[in-house]
Amino acid sequence: MNVRLHIDALVLDGFPPGDRYRIAAAVEAELARLFTDQGLPPGLASGGAVPALDGGSFDVAPDARPDRIGAQVAQAVYGGLSR
Repeated sequence: MNVRLHIDALVLDGFPPGDRYRIAAAVEAELARLFTDQGLPPGLASGGAVPALDGGSFDVAPDARPDRIGAQVAQAVYGGLSR
């Protein structure tokens, strides 16, 4: 099964602008892993668009690297799709 996921806007407050591409790459990689390992979330089972998704919030360690931040963001997104 092929899944096409388009995130029009991802709003992350409080992170250095220079980290945005590394965070985005980590989000993409972690979402791919989650879809591969855990399958299609129930929120997408019938197909179609999800006009908005609130991934909630999570704690980030002050010294967290962009790849870890991106993984946390992806897990929040995947969790939001699973509700």
